[in-house]
Amino acid sequence: MAEKAAITATAFYEDPMAALHWLERAFGFETVLLLTDDAGKVGHAEMSFRGCNIGVGGEWELPGGIKMRSPQTAGVCTQFMWLELPEGLDDHYDRAREAGARIIQPPEDQFYGARTYRALDPEGHVWCFREEVRQVSPETMTQITGLKIRNSLKEA
Repeated sequence: MAEKAAITATAFYEDPMAALHWLERAFGFETVLLLTDDAGKVGHAEMSFRGCNIGVGGEWELPGGIKMRSPQTAGVCTQFMWLELPEGLDDHYDRAREAGARIIQPPEDQFYGARTYRALDPEGHVWCFREEVRQVSPETMTQITGLKIRNSLKEA
């Protein structure tokens, strides 16, 4: 059996079944696990993208009143998903746009050497796709940003 990743992010949706279909169509994810009740309501799902999984679930509440909510319900987004593409970022962008992704940042080259675009899914999750296009040295990044680039807290 293949070893599972140490971390699997999970996104919560008002309509997780619609999200599964949309994420497959727009971003090329593949549903690899789907648990439903007798009425077809999603209890839990996992999707795969380039060998990594992401959980997809409906809204629910943990003991103690901690609510798992879609950005659409909560009115805020507290994180974004960052996905690395080996190539084809512009084609991926076209696919997402054609599937109805709301583009919040079109593809553009970044100072740190990646080409990126950001899109919202129908419920407001932010998805950032990037493709490495050139190597940028820490010294160059420091010159551009004015920020000190470090690889660990030990260097701080």
